Amino acid sequence: MLAALNHARILIVHGMFWDYGGVGRGSALYWSGLTLVDPVVAVLLLVRPRIGVPAAAVLIATNVVHNLSVTARFTPEGEVLGRVVTSPVLLSQIGFLLFVALTYRLALSKRTRTFR
Repeated sequence: MLAALNHARILIVHGMFWDYGGVGRGSALYWSGLTLVDPVVAVLLLVRPRIGVPAAAVLIATNVVHNLSVTARFTPEGEVLGRVVTSPVLLSQIGFLLFVALTYRLALSKRTRTFR
């Protein structure tokens, strides 16, 4: 949900059609779309976990792949790994992806649904 607030803040500050500093239309559309997709997935995690858990896994996986590819595109050759390991945002996304991967089956198990 915090990610959605960050994307909303960016849209408020820069407008709907900002190109995120020249990353390209596809990347800008992807990041702007997260303003709506992130909260929808968060709600699905609570109200429809069988849909929300896979949706969250796909969302964070595409986010990591996308952000790493953008980083690679705009980082000088040979400096990508250094950029990744010094980026708190990328490291937190990769960490969350690992958390989701490691807890995926548990999150889908019936035993964990005590809130229903």
